[in-house]
Amino acid sequence: MKLAEMTWPEVASVDRGRTVVLAPFAACEQHSRHLPFFTDTILCTAVAEGVEAKLPQGVLLLPTQWLGASAHHLPMLGTLTADLETHVRMFVDPLTPLLQGGFPRILVLNGHGGNIDTMHLAARHLQPQFPKAIIGTASYWEIANKEIAERLTGARKSVGHACEAETCLMLAVRPDLVRREQIRDDHMILPPALDGIYFATDFATRSTAGTIGYPEKATAEQGQEMLPAVIDRVAAAVQALQQASDRTLWQQEVGR
Repeated sequence: MKLAEMTWPEVASVDRGRTVVLAPFAACEQHSRHLPFFTDTILCTAVAEGVEAKLPQGVLLLPTQWLGASAHHLPMLGTLTADLETHVRMFVDPLTPLLQGGFPRILVLNGHGGNIDTMHLAARHLQPQFPKAIIGTASYWEIANKEIAERLTGARKSVGHACEAETCLMLAVRPDLVRREQIRDDHMILPPALDGIYFATDFATRSTAGTIGYPEKATAEQGQEMLPAVIDRVAAAVQALQQASDRTLWQQEVGR
């Protein structure tokens, strides 16, 4: 069920007790020389729409929010961003009326690393207001980290930026937007002594051209295999949320 294509009486008739509201959030920001500004939005939307297609009666899919928290990409001209306080509200405000209207299961599906902090903060704002609701947030690569890592051939086994993973997925979803002749590896790392420390830096200091990773390894065939695996894994998470309640979400671990 796609909210954007429904009428309000149709939404009102949805079985709210077992429906997961799937809310994709992404960005419009630089993706090096070879991928378009809308890469995060294209890929997050592809995953979310794939999940809705697998579970058409169990998911209420919201339109993808394309404006992200992307100030760290501003040195590359063309990046669009919301400030951090505004971006928290961009999560909270659209989800609040759905929670008030009786949809107790929310999964925010993120497609941009810069949104993670604001996404978590928004969930902390919402939870005390709706303590019996299940409000989950995750980037698609966090849910499907194993499925993605198994299909990466370069040294980096996680999603970076304009990297092997994003490039192979774009080659599968929108190959017409990939500037293949501009693909270059660009993976700058911290000295080992600084491992584990977070630095609030921008991409002008972290990358020579806006990439973090090994996009030269990416192939369309790799992306064509990766995308359905990611969709299947996120769909499995949605199905688990359909069955959960605020009292059964956490289970006691035994035998340790």
